[in-house]
Amino acid sequence: MTQISVERKHSLGREAARAKAQALVDKLSQEYDLKATWNGDRVDVARSGANGSVHIGEDSIRVELKLGMMLSMMSGTIKSEIERALDKALV
Repeated sequence: MTQISVERKHSLGREAARAKAQALVDKLSQEYDLKATWNGDRVDVARSGANGSVHIGEDSIRVELKLGMMLSMMSGTIKSEIERALDKALV
């Protein structure tokens, strides 16, 4: 199993960051057939071959994702897409 961890700082505050994260998770859930379960300021995500969580803080968002064997081969691409999506969402 391959682990991906991405953290981005922001100055939005927890509530605004959570709203942006929720919009991003909703979009990605539809696009990649993710199951998302919110628990306060954390959302757990899962799909076949991957699971993880998004932690929303007052000044940062951290994504942690574990990839199964098949998706591990694409870990670089997946990490880049997460970074790109966070950078775009946190503007």
